[in-house]
Amino acid sequence: MSSIPWPSLSVPGLRLYRGLTATLGQRIQRWARKRQGLDPASTTLTPGRVYILPTGVGVIYGLMAFAMLLGSMNYNNNLSFVLTFLLAGLGFVAMHQCQRNLVGLEISFAGVEAVHAGQTAQFRIAVTNHSRNARHGIMLYVGDNVSDVMDLAPGESRVFTLALHAVQRGWLPLERFGVRTLFPFELFRSWAWLHMDLRGLVYPPIADNAPPPPPTETAHGHRQHDARGEEDFAGLRRFHEGDSPRNVAWKAYARSGQLLTKQFSGADTSSQWFDFDTVRGTDLEQKLAILTRWIVDTDQSRADYGLRLPGQQFAPAHGDAHRQSCLEALALFNAEDEHV
Repeated sequence: MSSIPWPSLSVPGLRLYRGLTATLGQRIQRWARKRQGLDPASTTLTPGRVYILPTGVGVIYGLMAFAMLLGSMNYNNNLSFVLTFLLAGLGFVAMHQCQRNLVGLEISFAGVEAVHAGQTAQFRIAVTNHSRNARHGIMLYVGDNVSDVMDLAPGESRVFTLALHAVQRGWLPLERFGVRTLFPFELFRSWAWLHMDLRGLVYPPIADNAPPPPPTETAHGHRQHDARGEEDFAGLRRFHEGDSPRNVAWKAYARSGQLLTKQFSGADTSSQWFDFDTVRGTDLEQKLAILTRWIVDTDQSRADYGLRLPGQQFAPAHGDAHRQSCLEALALFNAEDEHV
């Protein structure tokens, strides 16, 4: 006995279905954005912001309850009526609780760390439950990316993470994301869309096979960097945040109670200049990737380095703030022209 094949969509029909689904989804997104407007960085969900629809399990549950109602009416069985109305009432309670599980939650942006192109940016979203009731099965999503499912106790705030793949340098937008729940029983899906217009910075990728950086330049008669030793003692100055503890004049502190830092002179200070115009590369992105490699490697050695870009220059320095400023300049270099 030959098996009967299930009906299936042809390739053109499947493409048409996907196209119609994508078009409908885009129209719904535009409607929701127009209806809700731009949300602030901290938004509290109101009942009008929360949508609800039955899941596949919920549809089957409703059809089963309706079939039981028809059977009860046909056989006039009181126990069957009781069971039918009990299941129907349970469904209505589940619908109410599913929508109520999101209403009143406060959604706030908690930051995002800069990443390099090709890496994954982690957008942190804080969800706070200000009510006296616990919230269960809360999750955030953007596209196909879904955060962990968490429960929120009364007054509790937890941070959810949304992962977005950074394809190219520049700004990575998170214009729209959602929060949803299937609690209880997964009979209904309740969700809300938020449009906070968030974005994270994406640095250029780090070149794998970058040429060696330019040679180090040496300047004579300047104070040497703390990490490379010191020569002649030149005096004391006020302590500044970031000074090395080993250069603190502890004896002077014991006498006066004031933090002072030792200064030294006569040492040779070495630094490197990374110049965009002298980088050998086939295109703009390759040059920026090479500069990124030089900056990352030199920063790890705690050496001073400077960066020259057309119309922009960063004097030789070191540290996290200097590295972030240089990488940000590379990330946004000609961004309006290259990434429209």
